[in-house]
Amino acid sequence: MKKNLLFVMPSLSAGGGERSLINLLSQLDYRQYNVDLYLLSHEGLFMELIPEGVTLLPLPESYHRFSLQMKSSLVQLLRRRKLKQAFNRLMYTVTNQTIANVGVREQTSWKYLSPSLGKLSKSYHAAIGFLEKTAIYFCVDKVNAPIKLGWIHNDYDKLGMDPTFDRSYFDKLNHIVTVSEECANVLRERFPEQREKVHIIYNIVSPLLIRRMAELDANDLYGRDQNEFVILSIGRLHEQKGFELAILACRALIDRGYKVRWHVIGEGDERERLRDMIAKNRLERHFKLLGLKSNPYPYLQQADIYVQTSRFEGKSIAIDEAKILNKPIVITNFSTAKDQIDHGLEGYIVDMTADAIASAIGELLESQSLRERLSRYLSSLELGTETEINKLYQLLD
Repeated sequence: MKKNLLFVMPSLSAGGGERSLINLLSQLDYRQYNVDLYLLSHEGLFMELIPEGVTLLPLPESYHRFSLQMKSSLVQLLRRRKLKQAFNRLMYTVTNQTIANVGVREQTSWKYLSPSLGKLSKSYHAAIGFLEKTAIYFCVDKVNAPIKLGWIHNDYDKLGMDPTFDRSYFDKLNHIVTVSEECANVLRERFPEQREKVHIIYNIVSPLLIRRMAELDANDLYGRDQNEFVILSIGRLHEQKGFELAILACRALIDRGYKVRWHVIGEGDERERLRDMIAKNRLERHFKLLGLKSNPYPYLQQADIYVQTSRFEGKSIAIDEAKILNKPIVITNFSTAKDQIDHGLEGYIVDMTADAIASAIGELLESQSLRERLSRYLSSLELGTETEINKLYQLLD
């Protein structure tokens, strides 16, 4: 008899965690499991990639009213004399406008958001909160399941959350899954009483699928000039990704005489600030924000170098994909960088400064033989992680 699984995620808008979930769902054995997916938003870049075997659960009407713009939400709730819900909606807005720290803001908001999300009537063999914070809190508070997993996709200490708040939820999880050895070590040190629950499941990537998707668009996507190099970065336009360092590094490369065009695939709340910074540095022709792409692989395939300027990461799925497409890579020395690439063999790990980033890129641009050596080494590696799904099956047993 098939077992019922529930995955919970805030949205499938964009991002490494979202791509990781789609990849995992694509690898699941639907002969063994009935799979439901609970999303707080039914819009997003990856919605069309949800596998056919997955049932997307509807959201309750109470949440639809709660999620309206504040004025409309309050009007509807007060008309129905839902005074407590109206108070929660008001406090939800106040919390999100007054707490600067994003992690603590989401934790604090949960107590106001939670009442609009009723408990699920269906029982499950296992409930999986596939992203830190809200997805985990929902699994613990709203789902009847004997096995509950919480997924942490980043270095916990860099997320700026209140460990005391999470400790009460982690106590109720059977397993805490994370994506790299360094992230696991951080969790074990921060929550020593939970150390036996911590497991590592690497992001699932399929080289065969990525290479197929990379060939779907054979057009010249960049329209580069003669002798011009293309640099690509992928990630949310968020402070975590350090794209202001990329802009300054691009300016340094241009000033040093390199012919480069730097493109970024991603979207986020930093777009306006980054666009202003691009203009201030007179880089409108050289640094482009491309927005979201449902299939970024042809862009990655046609780029010369992949660069990740993050301040922190768990296990960047974009770096793994760049390795699969044999791209020379430059990444900043965030805490899990050595979990991602072997310095000197697969690419360069550099200091978190614009000058260091520019210098490493310049070295790669100067030497075709160096770029080819890195690419050859990457092409010799077995980079598929499809078998990671077996680790999940073991936890579900």
